Amino acid sequence: MSRRYNSFGSYIKERFVTTVYKVNVDAGFTCPNRDGTLGTTGCLYCNNDSFRPNSCKPTLSVVEQIRNGVTYVKKRYKAKKYLVYFQPYTNTYAPVDVLESLYHAALAEPGVVGLAIGTRPDTVDREKIRLIESLAKKAFILIEYGMQSIYDKTLEFINRGHTYKAFLQALDLTKDRGIHIGAHIIVGFPTETREEMLGMADELSQLPVGFLKIHQLQVVRDTPLEVLYKETPFHVFSYEEYLEFVCDFIERLSSRIVLQRLFATAPDNILVAPVWGRNRQEIYRDIEKMMEARDSFQGMKMKEHAAI
Repeated sequence: MSRRYNSFGSYIKERFVTTVYKVNVDAGFTCPNRDGTLGTTGCLYCNNDSFRPNSCKPTLSVVEQIRNGVTYVKKRYKAKKYLVYFQPYTNTYAPVDVLESLYHAALAEPGVVGLAIGTRPDTVDREKIRLIESLAKKAFILIEYGMQSIYDKTLEFINRGHTYKAFLQALDLTKDRGIHIGAHIIVGFPTETREEMLGMADELSQLPVGFLKIHQLQVVRDTPLEVLYKETPFHVFSYEEYLEFVCDFIERLSSRIVLQRLFATAPDNILVAPVWGRNRQEIYRDIEKMMEARDSFQGMKMKEHAAI
């Protein structure tokens, strides 16, 4: 733990004895909340351009995207090892034979040591998990479930299309199989109090989740949330508020959980709110400065039992 929290970069470097660079790919998946299975508008906040890197071009094959990404990071950072991140939309939302072909093709590329698979908890089943388990016997496999919230009132508000129970069921399917399990949460929904948001740290600390991405709620263009925000403005985190909040959250989160991300960074051209005017390095620096000023560290206020 090089910082006052258990960072993903430090974890990966210790595991592989070198820096491993992430290569993002868009495999052309969709989402049950967009293709008509559950809905057609997606989640209230969702605009995939808010987190899709420019290198992700679904017009190219996965292998072509990986090779382009590898060429870039090899040239810029002299990289030698890579983690392929299946990122946009729902990356287990296809028949098993399709998934098998895509995952195997990615792992066959030189220097690729593992996969990160971003998905929804309601799009995995025993057959898909068996496939992922087989891959985890030979490579680092991290499945990242978009949990977003533990509160069903929030999941309903954001038109998520599943309940918190679906996330717990996905955990039960995935745990104890050699697969690394991650979760994504979004904090700042108007449906939750600050204490309810912090309560997610208590709950996650008791679950078989080893990795976590924390995003503050961002209102981005071309989403139903933008329409709602303009019609009926609601509170979003100010910069100082969020620094205080995320430090409080980290203090309550088990130190065994690896933190992959502490905040979201939508592109300026589509970001509506909150606008902080800080870059990634400045935000990380200010979080660490606040933790240093507090003399705090991850897990120092962890509760033994979640009060959910």
